[in-house]
Amino acid sequence: MFDRTFHIHTIGCQMNVYDADLMANALMAMGYRPVADPEAADLAIVNTCAIREKAEQKVYSLLGRLAGIKRRRPEMRLAVGGCVAQLAGRRIQRRAPYVDLVFGTRAIERLPGLVRRLEAGEGPLSDVGDGDGVMEIDGPRHAVLQPTVSRFVTIMQGCDNFCTYCVVPYARGREMSRDPGRIVAEVEVLVAAGAREVTLLGQNVNSYGNKEGLCSFAELLTRVAAVEGLARIRFTTSHPKDLSPALIDAFARLDKLCDHIHLPVQSGSDRILARMNRRYGRQTYLDLVARLRAVRPQIAITSDIIVGFPGETEEDFNQTLDLVQAVGFDGLFAFHYSDRPGTPASRLTPKVPMAVKRRRLDALNELQNAAALARHQALVGRTVEVLVEGASKRSDPGRPGDDDRVQWTGRTSSNKVVNFSLPSSADAPSPEAGQLHRVRIEAAFAHSLLGVWAPDPAGLKGEACHAA
Repeated sequence: MFDRTFHIHTIGCQMNVYDADLMANALMAMGYRPVADPEAADLAIVNTCAIREKAEQKVYSLLGRLAGIKRRRPEMRLAVGGCVAQLAGRRIQRRAPYVDLVFGTRAIERLPGLVRRLEAGEGPLSDVGDGDGVMEIDGPRHAVLQPTVSRFVTIMQGCDNFCTYCVVPYARGREMSRDPGRIVAEVEVLVAAGAREVTLLGQNVNSYGNKEGLCSFAELLTRVAAVEGLARIRFTTSHPKDLSPALIDAFARLDKLCDHIHLPVQSGSDRILARMNRRYGRQTYLDLVARLRAVRPQIAITSDIIVGFPGETEEDFNQTLDLVQAVGFDGLFAFHYSDRPGTPASRLTPKVPMAVKRRRLDALNELQNAAALARHQALVGRTVEVLVEGASKRSDPGRPGDDDRVQWTGRTSSNKVVNFSLPSSADAPSPEAGQLHRVRIEAAFAHSLLGVWAPDPAGLKGEACHAA
């Protein structure tokens, strides 16, 4: 069946990973098979991200490397998709004329037709037009690009929030939600293929279904939780302004919903939040955190923070540090601000000097790393439940400083990475990907935990695991 090959290099967020999966499935239905090495590909796709300037720079750096392959193998077709493609269009081909195809975020469903045109000798081609409503790719789902244990499912596309720093509404269009029946059916297919955990994706999952009059996000979670064989549900990203009482209540009543929420705050200063057009204030955010912890005390809360937004003073930044200490985040994705072309924030002044942005980012990371390490150290000696994902990267005895006993990796319900080994006395079968296992934590680091499998003859019904 497969007589042609493709390679997809994905840059950016989980939604890009999901989009790459859709591309792969469409290509496999055409008779292509995936290869890990672009040198062996008949079609190479760069799936791009435009959220931060550095991600966009990576695109052109990668295209420069692929140009060498193209010179050696001119029959290879080179395509650029994703957010940079949507925003830049044919400008990419003017800068990199060896690119055969540019296709935007809403053109994935048209990818098969575009590839057939390339096969027929047409090109260069560009398609950055809008789609006809919410994007759906029909046909079989092949488990090719993502691990089968944990899979992504996009439930909505685009964004209506127009935060002043963000290009997403311009790169992915206005917000549209998928039909809940199709979402549940997709989860069922993935679970039948071996998935034990799904992460529901949207730029603002909290507003799912509002425009179309579909079920609420909390109701969608209830329907997904009813899928037999599914062990865990995650979701990202939540916007604080739309975090409803019903969604908070879902953490109290849905056991499959993981002990984790990613709730981007972006700044601890009301003045900066207003400039960002976030439409909530510092106290509102703190109140939401308190309500989440009231219904599920063990919940882990992670967040995004932008440092050095235009006009941010030392007092604004100190308010961010104070909020980080007050919340006690389990993890942060922190970045210094960079102008994105076309966004309102790119026109705001005064700009914060790069040296100041770097100093503030270092201070924030130092504060958060110390807090995360302390939280992890509190778990040493406890037993936690881990969903096994597979072999640990730490299991390579050739890497300096690695413990060659460490063989497996997985995550707790609260999304903490746990690398673990078998006890020397263990005579039970080794863990397998997709299984839930008890692990006793023996060491803690800022970004991961280290432990030993603690098999229980009674399974997970014996001694209760500590939440982690």
